[in-house]
Amino acid sequence: MARLTWDATGDRLYETGIDRVVLFPMGSDGTYGNGIAWNGVTGITESPEGAEANDIYADNIKYLSLISAENWKGTIKAYTYPKEFNKCQGEYEYNDGTYSGVFFGQQTHAKFGLAWRTIVGNDSEGDAYGYKLHVAYGLTAAPSEKDHATVNDSPEATEFSWEISSIPAAFTKTFTGDTELLKPVSHFVVESKNNADVYGAIEDLLFGTDDDNASLPTPDDLVDIIEDDYT
Repeated sequence: MARLTWDATGDRLYETGIDRVVLFPMGSDGTYGNGIAWNGVTGITESPEGAEANDIYADNIKYLSLISAENWKGTIKAYTYPKEFNKCQGEYEYNDGTYSGVFFGQQTHAKFGLAWRTIVGNDSEGDAYGYKLHVAYGLTAAPSEKDHATVNDSPEATEFSWEISSIPAAFTKTFTGDTELLKPVSHFVVESKNNADVYGAIEDLLFGTDDDNASLPTPDDLVDIIEDDYT
C-alpha cells in the first residue's frame, strides 16, 4: 500500500481555451452533413440540468432517492458564424443556386451537431500537456438578445450567443462484455493523453483529412473506434 500524495509534479492539471469548433448541420433525413469550420467562437458553456434527487419517505425514514433524468444544455458565444448556421437559428435563405445573403427569420430551427477542442495543461508541460475533444449531438439553438450599438471612441465587436439544448443520440452496439446498451448520449469527450490512437482516429473524422471530408461519428462509430484500439 502507498500513502496518498498531493500536488506531485505533473499532477497539477487544469483546463483552458477553446478552438477548432466544427458545425455539422443535420439534414431533413436526420443525418449530419459534412463538417464546417466555425471561426470566431469565444466560448461554449455547458449547463446540464436534471440529475436531481427526489427523496421518497416511508416507515418514518428516507426510504430511497430517485434521480431525475439529466438534460445537456449549454451556450455558444461567438463574434461570427458560418452561413450554414443560419438555418440552425431559424433563418430561411432565399436560394437561387448560389449564396444569396437574403434571409427570413422566425422559421424552423434545423438541428445540428457540434465538435470543439479544449486544452488540458499541467504544471510541468503547461498548455502542451494535451487536449480534449468534445462532441455534442442533436442540438437546437435559440438565439438570445443581440445588442447593436453605434460606433464610438471605444468600439467593440458584437458578440452573438445562442442557448442550445440536445436530444441524445442512441447506441445500437454494446462494448465487449456488456449485456446492455449505454443510454443515449448528448455529449462525448476523449482525451489525447494516454488515448493517442483513439483521439487521433476521432480527430481525423471530426476535422477531416486530405482524403476525407470532416464528418460526425455516431455513438456506434465511437464504439467501433474504441473497441478496435482496446481489444
